[in-house]
Amino acid sequence: MNDEQIRKIIDGPQDYEDSKEDTLRSMLSDFYNRKMLSTVIFIWVWGLVVVAGATYCAIRFFDAEQTRSQIMYAALFVCCVEFLALTKIFAWQLIHRNGILREIKRLELRIAELSGGRS
Repeated sequence: MNDEQIRKIIDGPQDYEDSKEDTLRSMLSDFYNRKMLSTVIFIWVWGLVVVAGATYCAIRFFDAEQTRSQIMYAALFVCCVEFLALTKIFAWQLIHRNGILREIKRLELRIAELSGGRS
């Protein structure tokens, strides 16, 4: 494998690579594309369900007359907020996945270049 072939592979369009820079805009455009549509819908639906549950628990917390009910709604509110944070972390990991795949591909090409030059 010569330098020209390696450059063509690195600079050429891959199915997962739209941009070569790791800016927030490029990561979001990688995330909100057709291939990730089902995942994006899944994350947004769960996010909206959890926000609705947290809002319901907050409203019921202030309407509750017993301390026992207030503790229950406060605990449910905290659980909803924690689940929302976990959903955000899951989405953030999926956003970074394409950049990591791009770097692994570059590393594989460099290893192929180094091993090809020695044989």
